[in-house]
Amino acid sequence: MQDYSGYGQPPVGPTMPMPPMPPPPRRRIGALSYLLVALAAGALGAGSVVALYHPASSSSSTASPRPSSGALNPVPLPSGAIPQPSTANPGTSVGEQAVVNKVAPGLVIINTTLQYSSEQAAATGMVIDSDGLVLTNNHVIEDSTAITARTATGQTYTAKVVGYDVTGDIALIKLQGASGLRTVPIGDSKAVKNGDSVVAMGNAEGQNAIVPVTGQVTALNQTITAGDQGGSISQETLHGMIQTNANIVSGDSGGPLANSAGQVIGMDTAGNDGGFAVQQSSAGYAIPIDTALTVAQQIAQGQASSTVTIGYPPFMGILIGRGSNSSPQAQAEQSNGNSFGGNGFGGFGGNGSQSCYTSDRNVAPVENIANVNSGTLILGTICGGPAAAAGMTAGSVITAVNGHAIGSPDSLTSVVSKYRPGTTISVTWVSPSGQRSVSSITLTVGPPL
Repeated sequence: MQDYSGYGQPPVGPTMPMPPMPPPPRRRIGALSYLLVALAAGALGAGSVVALYHPASSSSSTASPRPSSGALNPVPLPSGAIPQPSTANPGTSVGEQAVVNKVAPGLVIINTTLQYSSEQAAATGMVIDSDGLVLTNNHVIEDSTAITARTATGQTYTAKVVGYDVTGDIALIKLQGASGLRTVPIGDSKAVKNGDSVVAMGNAEGQNAIVPVTGQVTALNQTITAGDQGGSISQETLHGMIQTNANIVSGDSGGPLANSAGQVIGMDTAGNDGGFAVQQSSAGYAIPIDTALTVAQQIAQGQASSTVTIGYPPFMGILIGRGSNSSPQAQAEQSNGNSFGGNGFGGFGGNGSQSCYTSDRNVAPVENIANVNSGTLILGTICGGPAAAAGMTAGSVITAVNGHAIGSPDSLTSVVSKYRPGTTISVTWVSPSGQRSVSSITLTVGPPL
């Protein structure tokens, strides 16, 4: 996933993907690296997704190895309405196959297209309403321009984002035209104890199948700091996590962590980067299902807040920098000087070599800049976007929105993010040639954070 809205700022404002960085490895070197477990399937060299935390002390319990492919055979489960966390006794262990039989019919394999970073990604979701509401991680839908989900019956649906909570890494999507779907059985994450047997499931390594793995709960109420090396959210702190030695891997994001009675007690979110931690005990982290469902209920009811976004963010279709520096010249030096993430841009030739871009690949450095002291420098525009239609080009500088002065990229993002798609705003900008213009721009729908 690539950064949007200024190399790490969310795209809820006017922004679009940052200019490109050469594809880094999918995994970050280091035995203590972790990854958020959405699998980028279309561009294997694209930015890795890692969580920058140290694992807690390992449990002496052992986890079963991850199957290389395929899944256990599920059986149908009756559908139901949006669930509430169960307070029922989890009951007697029924075995791995029986757990899969109960849970897998309510799972979906999620595939996303990230048009503006020329990538695709694969992950997992849990059906929590028979009419197609699906619970997953925010980092699964991050930067997506199209989402599809395939159910256990093999039917594929187009999905729309209902809303998301970046700070909690929780998202709710809706399968369009779905009805009568199987739902996952919900347990009570408050009843989970250290040492409990669990089964994690998901689209492991993008195999296009639900793959289970067993383990035990090794710690509760854990706090982790997760960072997405390629996505919009550079770092997030997640609280109250369930730690398990079940081998949660890329593609499992949004999948269930189930107890031995076949009830979902958590949502798979982060896992050990086994490629560089082969001597380290398997470790994975899941958001407690009680927490995830509370946020999902808020989203389903359309209750936006300081942490919850309903629907899609507004979109201008511009590439900008990040940070609080209001000097366009400094912003250009930062982007042209390859100062973000230790990686450089692709592309050469300065502005004018390409009038607009279809993605953040091969964006040229900006050399000819509007002669103003303060404002947000446009590094490029997205073809067909509102800014390109208004005549904005690389090197132009935005100085005001609806009469409010704009300085740094952060200030532009903050102002525009307050508006909804479909809103028309007045944007004051200066072209590289020095011409000052005021354009009416209607914000369109952008990819979620």
